[in-house]
Amino acid sequence: MGNKRNRIAGNRRGVWFFLGLVPWLVGATPGPPEPAEQLVGIWGSERVLGPQVRGELTLVRSEGTWRARIAGFDVPARVDGRKVSVVFPGGQGELRGTLAEDGRRITGHWIQPRVLMSGMKFATPVELRALHAEVWRGEVAPLEDRFSLYLVVRKQPDGSVSAFIRNPERNFGNRMMFRVGLQGGAVRLTAASGNVQLDGTFDAQAGRLSLRLPSMDTTFDFTRRERTQAVGLHARTLAPGPYVYQRPIAEEDGWATASLSEVGMDVQPIRQLVQRILDQEPGPESAPAIQGLLVARHGKLVVEEYFQGFDKERPHDLRSAAKSYASVMIGIALDQGAPFTVDTPVLSLFPEYKGRLANLDARKRKLTVAHLMTMSTGLACDDDDPASPGNEDRLEDDVPDWYRYTLDLPMVRGPGEKAVYCSANINLLGGVLRNVTRMWIPEFFEKNLATPLQMRGYHLDLMPTGEQYLGGGIYMRPRDALKLGQLYLSGGMWNGRRVVSQRWVERSTANHATMGDGRTYGYTWWRHELRVGDRVYSEYEASGNGGQLVMVVPELDLVVMFTAGNYNHVAIWRKFREELLPQFILGAVTAK
Repeated sequence: MGNKRNRIAGNRRGVWFFLGLVPWLVGATPGPPEPAEQLVGIWGSERVLGPQVRGELTLVRSEGTWRARIAGFDVPARVDGRKVSVVFPGGQGELRGTLAEDGRRITGHWIQPRVLMSGMKFATPVELRALHAEVWRGEVAPLEDRFSLYLVVRKQPDGSVSAFIRNPERNFGNRMMFRVGLQGGAVRLTAASGNVQLDGTFDAQAGRLSLRLPSMDTTFDFTRRERTQAVGLHARTLAPGPYVYQRPIAEEDGWATASLSEVGMDVQPIRQLVQRILDQEPGPESAPAIQGLLVARHGKLVVEEYFQGFDKERPHDLRSAAKSYASVMIGIALDQGAPFTVDTPVLSLFPEYKGRLANLDARKRKLTVAHLMTMSTGLACDDDDPASPGNEDRLEDDVPDWYRYTLDLPMVRGPGEKAVYCSANINLLGGVLRNVTRMWIPEFFEKNLATPLQMRGYHLDLMPTGEQYLGGGIYMRPRDALKLGQLYLSGGMWNGRRVVSQRWVERSTANHATMGDGRTYGYTWWRHELRVGDRVYSEYEASGNGGQLVMVVPELDLVVMFTAGNYNHVAIWRKFREELLPQFILGAVTAK
């Protein structure tokens, strides 16, 4: 399933959205025309809420003193050996970098302030190159905190005016209809239950509708939009028309490309699938909000399509699909000879907590790294139970150390007895990785995954301690996220380079646990069987809330990725695997 952190309803550490799930039923008695009729149409508001500090970063060394300049700031930098760090005033950002031995580059990460939408900080890779002996310069491109709102106002048969909201980034306002009222210049949107109300103003002369969202303490200004101007409302802004398949364009990110016919796939089912996405019109009811579709076969990218304002350079929130990177990094650490195994007791890998943990008993002492990777720890941790003390939403700012909080949880059963979905289990792998490698996890990720997989423009979410959260939530370009599936399909190789051992690939995708719904689970990989006609194919996947799916079908040498915005609607996005994948993509395979 997907991680609940950052989720729209019950957002753990960011904005707490208050829209419920109760539809408004329109009455049947016609009435006189309402003033609100003049609001009928499409309204849009696209906002970038931060961060403010971004752009060109320059480090200057003069007479042994270092200074950093960006976005009007000019502050001192700290140098310790080859480590370079800068903390900007007001929590506006931080640089953690390393000067290369030849002095020509400084590589590291930019840590941005918390984004409003999730409440998390993010670390983004940055590289500064020497302009000359005393000056290094590079570009800081933190994660944009985007928030787009589209308000669709319609007149109902009874003469009343209703509206629904669409938000491609966070699914805000999902499954809710509002009754629209306009009196003078005052606008009020009211849900049927009456406990959800949005107030604002309408300036007819300026053509501006303003609505205040109390939970965000922000007012959004809307303007009227034609279809071509509502970038995130429709699948694409162009008028509907026949989809024409095009071979993806190769670029310098390691992907070779090919046409569908060159890899033994029929274009017609793919054309039908993309056309189905393009033809979908926005409405008040929940529907598949597919934002990206990528397909690779025989190691070549053959389908690359984006929707709802997304494109190949816009990173997407992977949610819990990012959990699978945790076990990949554990495998890499083992390959490199780190001093532990999957059977090592977890408590022995956290010596900093020795003698300080709560609820310590014989069962907890038997907890191993493998139990973390299969979510079968026995700890009182269940993301599907709001009352569970280990539920992911409990990890708040007043919990300074998430590793210790998790290890302090009581045991409710013996390790290995039952697998229960728990993000905190996977996050504990980060503490294991940090302690056995003695590296900051973003540095380990950059060195051992991002660099060999030729990734760029990704953003790693951080805990209050500044360490990377491994329970999910990496923002990444879909082309780069797809590489995780191709890496495993190729037995741990990417473009001829060994990244992780084939033994680990096989071990981590094998069946190690069974969840309550009957699905089997490996080391952070879900396992399924898919039926196409009279054939059954084995599939394993990295899976995230909303429809972030990296799906591998080894028998067909195929990797498929969906990105989507159906957060907290598993009934919708599970159909990507259960229906769309078999019918349109596996069904398109004509030859091996």
